[in-house]
Amino acid sequence: MRTNKMCAIFANKHEYNQMRPLTDKRSLSTLYFAGKYRIMDFPLSSIVNAGINNVYTLINQEKVRSYFDHLGGGKEWGLDTIGSYDYIDFYQSMMQQKARGENYFDDVINFLETANLPYTVFMGNKMIGNFDLQSVLHFHQENNNKVTAVFKRVKSDNVAPDDQIFILDNDNTVLACQETIDSQKLENYNLALNIFVVNTAWLISELKKAQRSGSSTDIAKRLSELSAKYRINAYEYTGYLRNIHDIKSYYDANMDMLNKKDRDSLLYGNQRIITRIRNEVGAYFSTDSEVKNSMFATGSRISGKTINSVVSRRVVIESGSEVKNSIIMSNSQIEKGSHVEYAIIDKNAVIEKNVTVKGTKEHPAIVTKGSVIDEDLIVK
Repeated sequence: MRTNKMCAIFANKHEYNQMRPLTDKRSLSTLYFAGKYRIMDFPLSSIVNAGINNVYTLINQEKVRSYFDHLGGGKEWGLDTIGSYDYIDFYQSMMQQKARGENYFDDVINFLETANLPYTVFMGNKMIGNFDLQSVLHFHQENNNKVTAVFKRVKSDNVAPDDQIFILDNDNTVLACQETIDSQKLENYNLALNIFVVNTAWLISELKKAQRSGSSTDIAKRLSELSAKYRINAYEYTGYLRNIHDIKSYYDANMDMLNKKDRDSLLYGNQRIITRIRNEVGAYFSTDSEVKNSMFATGSRISGKTINSVVSRRVVIESGSEVKNSIIMSNSQIEKGSHVEYAIIDKNAVIEKNVTVKGTKEHPAIVTKGSVIDEDLIVK
């Protein structure tokens, strides 16, 4: 059911050096996931599934091309329809305005005032999950909150050093928040998911206060701090979640999709995950192919052996080659006799004949975009 109660701020802020070289020329948001998706599809689908068609998007100016290459005109997400409003802004502009002593939140405030809706959703870009924002809104209204933060109880391997961690009482009231790096080392954490539902008028007031005092441009961090200040009841998310912040977390998230329980929870629940449509034929498997527990997107041609791997669109795996425990991005070619294991092969790469590319589960080998590998690459 579509509603017009909420607008959204979609913040593509997080970029990590630990994600390089995969993010040298693209944003974290636009990395391939589960073959045919991108990471940004998950927060954006949650926004659209909640009936939201007024979206303010903050992106990294240096990597804007990768964002628009995937989003296009926004047709698949309904952001090109009459009445929709997709406003794009750059983090660099906000930082420059702050440095000059100007009102750096004015563009956000103008968007919120123009949308003129009672509630606003704020979403970050690095959490992979299927979030029911209508349920969060109902929780927000029932608890009469100014702001409602969404959290999940996670193990330590699903947390980044700069994440906000909540200290909660037995009723999930936020007593305090702090960055992971400053918190006590624990087996489990109450991870703030950078998802908030807020009263729009209240948010506008808080943003004006923030820029008058010269506070950080990090809206998510401020909303976490305000959640603790006002002792709000937080909303617990219990579905599948992966927090993407380094190569290992990205690799593990893709491998999760080979597990039916995780795959069904994320991709085939009550809420659809929307991605850009490609009009292509299905994957082709020759009589020489051998496939076990793998995912394939459209347009691929498989003649070799593929085991426990995630394969994107238009990939060629030639006869006599073997791919195991790996992620192969679009338009890549694995030539005859080659062996790829525990690897991430970026798009448009070629692994030439009889070449071995091999990493480990903890440290996957990475082949960068457009590379031609003509000799063995072994990572130990």
